[in-house]
Amino acid sequence: MKHHDAKPMKGLGSGVLEIVSRHDGDTYRAVYAVRFRDTLYVLHAFQKKARKGIATSRQDLDLIKRRLKAAQNHFDGADGKGEGHGHR
Repeated sequence: MKHHDAKPMKGLGSGVLEIVSRHDGDTYRAVYAVRFRDTLYVLHAFQKKARKGIATSRQDLDLIKRRLKAAQNHFDGADGKGEGHGHR
């Protein structure tokens, strides 16, 4: 499930990948998780706003981390309903 341009997103552990694309002078990023068996979670897709540097903003990183945690909880069925994919 790895896109040919995907690279590991630093600081988030294995199975979290980032695709960077450029179009008309703008940069776009998509971050997704493949660490869950047979399940892909898109954690964030956004246009990079800063013109300097390549670092992802703290605000975007915090959002990605929150969504990764929510994806893990969903996969594990932590919503209390036992409906997560981890309970097959």
